[in-house]
Amino acid sequence: MANYYFLSDAHLGTPVVADRRQHELALVAWLDMAAKDADAIFLLGDIFDFWFEYRTVVPKGFNRLLGKLCEITDRGIEVHFFIGNHDLWTFGYLEQEIGLVVHRQPTVMTLCEKQFFLAHGDGLHDKSCSFSLLRSIFHNKLCQKAFAALPPAVGLNIGHRWSANNRRKHDAMNVPFLGEEHEALALFAKEHAASHTVDYYIFGHRHILLHLMLNRQNQMIILGDFIHEFSYAVFDGSAVTLHHFNPPVSVMYNQTS
Repeated sequence: MANYYFLSDAHLGTPVVADRRQHELALVAWLDMAAKDADAIFLLGDIFDFWFEYRTVVPKGFNRLLGKLCEITDRGIEVHFFIGNHDLWTFGYLEQEIGLVVHRQPTVMTLCEKQFFLAHGDGLHDKSCSFSLLRSIFHNKLCQKAFAALPPAVGLNIGHRWSANNRRKHDAMNVPFLGEEHEALALFAKEHAASHTVDYYIFGHRHILLHLMLNRQNQMIILGDFIHEFSYAVFDGSAVTLHHFNPPVSVMYNQTS
């Protein structure tokens, strides 16, 4: 029996959470649970609320998470890390030091003879000009080098402030499922499935929990988040199912963030 685990949008370091260490420990506990029988673990973006690697500096904190990931990869369990729109600035540390398999683009792979399209989901069928412009700036190599030229204390402070502001806007919008005809990820999956053989589309990004039958052949899963839902998916070799994790620690939330 196979077991592949999928999780996204933990946003570790988010000011939404009052005790960030407890939040991190909750994710470490989930990894402990998954690693007991996992063939592979897929982290589909925005695991960190902000992440930027300088040549000799990485963001402060997350030692328990990074240590647990090292432990898991040292055991020979593959951990796939898909960049999100909050943690795309990884330039080798997660691969070389932690042992993660980092994906910078959506990826199609075969698991137990099923085809999976895996991505964080940002930018897929999103027609917003402002979002497209911001995304192109974030992915631009020259812009990344310019940001890296800032002293780490300055750059990381800017990054955390931007991320917190972005998070507040997202929470204020609190956009539920828009329906198949208006949800960007559903529209993308349907268009892609028209010319590709894919059994499962699995995304993060939207912070909604959704399992949608696109047609008899294709299914789409949006993973929710690991802030409020503590949700994840498991593929056992025959089907994908959604689950909620009960953290062994209490995660408290700030009322004003």
